Formats: sequence, structure tokens, C-alpha cells
Amino acid sequence: MGSRDEVVEIDSLERGLLSSGASQEENGTENEAVLYAASFQDMEENFVKYQTAQWVLYSLLLMLAWGIGLFMLLYLPVRRYILRKDIRSRKLYLTQHAIVYKVTRPVPFPCFGVLKKEKHIVLPSVADVVIEQGYLQSLFGVYSLRIENLGVRKRPSDDVLIQGVTDPSAFRKAVVTQLSSMRTEAFSRQISTIQESPNLRMSPSKSTRHDCLGHSGDLLLLQKLEEVGSSVKKVQTLIEEQICQTSES
Repeated sequence: MGSRDEVVEIDSLERGLLSSGASQEENGTENEAVLYAASFQDMEENFVKYQTAQWVLYSLLLMLAWGIGLFMLLYLPVRRYILRKDIRSRKLYLTQHAIVYKVTRPVPFPCFGVLKKEKHIVLPSVADVVIEQGYLQSLFGVYSLRIENLGVRKRPSDDVLIQGVTDPSAFRKAVVTQLSSMRTEAFSRQISTIQESPNLRMSPSKSTRHDCLGHSGDLLLLQKLEEVGSSVKKVQTLIEEQICQTSES
């Protein structure tokens, strides 16, 4: 009995520790300030209509090819149910350091559960936020938001593509503003560190100063000697001229 009670207590303690750790992680992510939160509610009907039209077109093409389109048309009500659950569960918001995208969608057969997806995109790795709209999307007023990643070797498939955002231009403006503020802050930090650190263009040392002063003194002495020599030569020429004049007289 005592061993069973100890096992139960250990299990309860482990569950408590795990739940507390998970709650701390959730609080850490939720306590981060949300700068902008995108909305999907106003675009629910348009998004479902767009996806339905796309599904019907694919099913008609496959019906002409192999007859699989008939099963796709029969599956259409389930597809619409999954789409509504999908767009209602979407969360897209901007924090000080990342773009967070969360979605919980049912599996193709909803009786088997749901799929949860959570994507954190660090802001320094974001190259640009592109707003796209195809021909079929323009008929229903649906936009696609594509978040491009930095790096030459990145493929376009690595970018995050989100459809059904109500106001994608406002979200893009918020991301660009936050990116510019982060870059200016990093630039100001670099300038401050450069100013605080010892100047790279240091003044010459004492030895070099003495060398320079000695060299300049020698030059001045040589110049003075040259001037004295030239003045002596002028005096000699004047004396010689006077001697010549006295001898002639």
C-alpha cells in the first residue's frame, strides 16, 4: 500500500511539474507584447467561396480525365466545413521580435481529430512581406500574404503563404515599420559602441612625436645654415667688388 501511495504521489508531482512548465512557456509567449493582430473574420465567406470554386473547377477537370472528380464533388460539404473551421482558428499577430501564425484545422476526415500548426518567424530573417492576388482571388476579393525569408539559397516554397487576411496592407505596414525601427536601433547601438570604444585613429605615440620634432628641427637648422652660407657669399662678393674698385682707382 505504501509503495502504491508513493507511486501516486510521484505521478501527481510529475504532472504538476509538467503542467507548470507548460503554463510558464505559454505565459512567456503570451506575455510578449502584441503590436498588431490581423483578422480573418470578415473574409470568411469570401475565402470559403473562393476555395469552393477552386475545388469545383479541379473536380470537373478530374471528372473529365479519370472520373475522380465525382468523389470530390461528393466530398464538397466536408471540405467547406473544414475550411470554416480552418479560417476561424487562424491567428496572425506581430510581436516585437517575431511574426506568429497559429492555426488548428481538422484532418481530411474530421472524425480523426485536428492538426495544429504554429509558426514563429523571427523578424531579422524577414526580407519582405508580399501581397498577392490571382485572377480567381480577385473575383472573390481574397488576398494572399507571402512572407519572404532572407538568404540566397532559400527556395520560394520555404516562404510562408497565408490566405484570407482582412487587411493585408495594414499588416505589411506594421511589419515594415517594426523592421525599420529595429534596424535603426541596431545602427544606433553600433554607433554608440564605436564612440565608447577607443578611437581607431589614435594620436601618434610619444616616440613618434619626438622623432617628428627632431626631424623638423634638423630641417630648420639646415635651412638656417643655408641662409648663413648665402649671406656669407653675398658679403664676399661685396668685399671683392670694393677691392676691385679701390685697385682701379
